[in-house]
Amino acid sequence: MSSASPTAANPITSPELSQRTEQRPMDYLSKLENQSIYILREAFNKFENLAMLWSIGKDSTVLLWLARKAFFGHVPFPLVHVDTTYKIPSMIEYRDKLVKDWKLQLVVGKNEEVLKSGVTFPNGKATRVECCGTLKKDGLRQVLDKHHYTGVIVGVRRDEEPTRAKERYFSPRDKNMEWNVEDQPPELWDQFKTDFAKGTHIRIHPLLHWTELNVWEYIERENIPVIPLYFANGNGQRYRSLGCAPCTMPIKSDAKTVRQIIDELRHTRTPERSGRAQDKESEDAFEKLRRDGYM
Repeated sequence: MSSASPTAANPITSPELSQRTEQRPMDYLSKLENQSIYILREAFNKFENLAMLWSIGKDSTVLLWLARKAFFGHVPFPLVHVDTTYKIPSMIEYRDKLVKDWKLQLVVGKNEEVLKSGVTFPNGKATRVECCGTLKKDGLRQVLDKHHYTGVIVGVRRDEEPTRAKERYFSPRDKNMEWNVEDQPPELWDQFKTDFAKGTHIRIHPLLHWTELNVWEYIERENIPVIPLYFANGNGQRYRSLGCAPCTMPIKSDAKTVRQIIDELRHTRTPERSGRAQDKESEDAFEKLRRDGYM
C-alpha cells in the first residue's frame, strides 16, 4: 500500500488501477469488490443511458473507484451530483478536484425553482424532510427527465439504514420514480432480474452487501482519497455521514486516520446516521422519502 495519505485527493492513473486488479488471495474485501464489479458490468451491459449518483461521500466515492476498476480506469457513464447549494464548501472543492484529476463527466442538477422561491429548511419555510424532498428527490427527477437516464447507479448499503435493507441490487421504480417496497424481484444465487417493462426506472446498488466497516477497510487497502471532513479536526469531532450543512452534525471522535476510524467502528454502538438531523423528524420520514424516489 502506498504511504501517501488517503485524505489527499491525489490523482491515480490507469496503470495503478491495473496493478491493483492483479491476482491476489481471495480475501473478503476482494470478494466484495468482485461482486460489485460484476454488478456494475452487468448493469452497463443490460441498461442503456446509465448514470451514477455521486454524493461526494465515502460510499459513492468507493463506488466511483470500483467503476474505474471495472472499466479499466475509465468511467463510461456520467456522474450526477444533485446540488442543494447547502453542501459544506469543502465538499464541492473536493468534487471539482476529483473531476479534473480523474477526467470525469459530471452532470450537476439543481432545483432552481425551489431555490429561487426560498422554500427551504434553512430559510425556515420547509421542514428538513420537505427540503430533502424538493431539493434532492425532485432535483434528481429533473436531471433524469432532462437527460433521459433509465438507470441510476447508487452507493446505498443495507446496513446503513433499515429502509435500505429492503432494497435489491437491481431495484425497479415506476415512471414517477416511486418505489413499491412490497413488490421487489427476488435475487437468489446471484441471479438478477434485469428485464423490466418499458418505462421502468432502475436503481442499481453495487454496494448493497458492504458494511460501513468494509468501506473504510477498502479505503485503507486501496488508498482511496476521501474528503478530510471524515477525520477528527483537533477539537474531538469528525463527520461520520455527510449531507447538507444545516442538517449534518459532527460526532465526537478523535480518529484522525483511516486506521483509527476502523478501530473506532469496531467498538461503536452509535448508528452511522446519528448526525443526520432529517432522520429524526419522524419515525418513518426516511422510508416515505425513499418510497417517493429519494436516494
